[in-house]
Amino acid sequence: MKAVLAGTVIAEADESDLVRIEGNWYFPPASVTPGALVESPTPYTCPWKGEAQYWSVQAGDALHEDHAWSYPTPYPSAFDRVGTDFSGYVAFDPRVQISE
Repeated sequence: MKAVLAGTVIAEADESDLVRIEGNWYFPPASVTPGALVESPTPYTCPWKGEAQYWSVQAGDALHEDHAWSYPTPYPSAFDRVGTDFSGYVAFDPRVQISE
């Protein structure tokens, strides 16, 4: 699976390595292209996953604000709900194309 924005591949991994949560594909941290994510100060806390880290995505010459997010330290109960540890996995805004 690939995550592509503005013609730039920002993450790529086998589908078996991804985690699907609430309709979003979460990519393992090691699958994200180095330098593609820039930490964002945008705050968000999911009631059942915990505190999110938002990321802006560098694609070509443009920085796309808050187009990705992850949960560095999800609530332990979230692992039971999802069925696996998804700490640090990265999901993308719908404007990022996810394809096989």
